Formats: sequence, C-alpha cells, structure tokens
Amino acid sequence: MRAPDFWQSENGLARLLTPFGLVYGAVTAGRIARARPVRVGVPVICVGNLTAGGTGKTPVAQSIAERLSAKGYSPAVLLRGYGGRKHMVPLRADRFAHTVSDVGDEALLHAASFPAFVSPNRDKAALMAIAEGATALVMDDGHQNPGLAKNLSLVVVDGLRGFGNGRIIPAGPLREDITAGLKRADAVVLMGDDPRDLAGKLRERLPVLRARLAPGPAYRQLARQRVVAFAGIGDPAKFFRALSAAGAQVVARRVFDDHHEFDAADIQPILDEAYELGAIPVTTAKDAVRLSPDQRQQVNVLTVTVEWEDTALLDQLLDRALGEP
Repeated sequence: MRAPDFWQSENGLARLLTPFGLVYGAVTAGRIARARPVRVGVPVICVGNLTAGGTGKTPVAQSIAERLSAKGYSPAVLLRGYGGRKHMVPLRADRFAHTVSDVGDEALLHAASFPAFVSPNRDKAALMAIAEGATALVMDDGHQNPGLAKNLSLVVVDGLRGFGNGRIIPAGPLREDITAGLKRADAVVLMGDDPRDLAGKLRERLPVLRARLAPGPAYRQLARQRVVAFAGIGDPAKFFRALSAAGAQVVARRVFDDHHEFDAADIQPILDEAYELGAIPVTTAKDAVRLSPDQRQQVNVLTVTVEWEDTALLDQLLDRALGEP
C-alpha cells in the first residue's frame, strides 16, 4: 500500500482512527518488552525507521554494507522478505533463481551486491549468514524486530515528511511511539531537505547523520529528455522530483502501491504511452526487479546512492559498533 495523504496532517479521520493506533502501538511495545534478543557473535547494524515506508532505508542499508566491506568485513543483509512466499524458513536470496514473489523486491535488490538472507526470524537468518561466511550483518528494516541484539541501531527519517501527523498506524504513519522508538536508537539518519529543522530537535536526543539520495549517472542522460515515469515505492513523489531536478521533462507519472507486483497489463500501457508521447519510460531500481526480463529491457532503470554529509561521524559510530579502536 501507499501511505495515505491524511497521515501527513491533523484531521478528523486521523482522530477517529487514533484508538486503533493506540492498540497497535501497545501491541508493538509489549512484543518488544517481552523479547529476549539473541546475540550471534558478529556485529549487527540495524537500519530501520519509525514510519511506514518511503524514508530511503534500503539505499542507506546498501551504503552501510559497502562501508563495512571497505573496512575489510564480509557483510550480509538480513530482511523480512516483504511480499515473498518462500521465507518462513531462512533463505538466501538468489537473483537468478528467485523471483519477487519468492523473496520480495528488496532482497533481490541487495542480492546484486551482497549476500541477502530473508526470514521473519532474523536470529535464524543471522546464523545462516554467519555459517556462509558473513562477518558483519546489516538489517534492512528491523527496528521493531527485537529478536536479534543490535550493536548499532540507525533510525532513518525523511526530512520532508518527518513523522507525519505524529499518530500510530492506522491513524498516522508511525509504527510505534516516537519517544520509545528513539530511545532504542543510537543515531538518526536524516534524509534530504529539512525545512522544519528536525535535525535541531532530534540532536537534543541523539546524534544526527545528514544524508541525501544522489541520482546515479543515468539521471544525467535524461536532461532535457521527455520521460514517462512510473514507480511503486513508499514515496513515488521523491522519484519524480529527482527526475525534474536532473532536468528531465516528466510528461506522465504513473503511481503504484509499494511493492506492487507488475504484470503485462500494468506495463504495456506505459510503454505504449511513452511511444505515443515520444518519451522514454523510466523507473527505479527497486521497481525494476519486479519487471519481467523483457519489460526491463524496454525501460530505463535509474539508480541512486547515498551521500553522507559527515562521514567521520558515521565511521565513528560504525567503528564503535565493530569494536574497532
């Protein structure tokens, strides 16, 4: 699903749903309080969030895995495998043997760079990853998953959306109470612009790492080009803004639910529209893994990387988690 617009403001519907949010929050808090996190003997870095979708969590997890690799570690990524059907037992994602229906889109995206293991039982997935040679683990999501003890917990926050209306699902975007969630974190990663000075407010509680999603080289090739853009991610508008910022002329936008499984009926009309408009069909790397090989060949796939404002602070936090002097 996509985050509904009413999550971003105070309104009657949010107030009406607040009692359900309080129940959701209480269940989450109770589950976390009762848990006995398992320690697995290697550093565990969790990249999570307090809100539903669209913060840039997956690119941050990819960036952390790359930094661990540069430090000489063999990182593996742990995921729940959202949308997959073959992850009730721990499973290593194979981008050639598995589909999105098997392990989820994020697992296939990570598997292109590092070993990725999916399971709702992160401790079991962790042990499998270690058995296959991992010397450090990165959790893509999992701040509300208490099964695995973490050496470093990073909470990713979108600078524009922040915490929305401050209410818990289904009344707002929060997965849990803000104070409780930040109390278990070691630092906040604040992504993108910060018009409300969230960084200043959050620094009163935790270190704040500023970062942004930087368009890959394929974006530059679209300058002054007409494009038809489509996305099924947590915040499609962020993708469309990046295209416009790169100088592309976005002549049509098509939005799908987060993790939407594309079929020919979804994609062929987009390809036809792009042809009729003399435009290039474009999508995100996360969406591309949900396309068939034939569809992927007909669409420009655009990647992003994370640019960190203060890499010294990031490395300081990582080294502390890794036990480095």
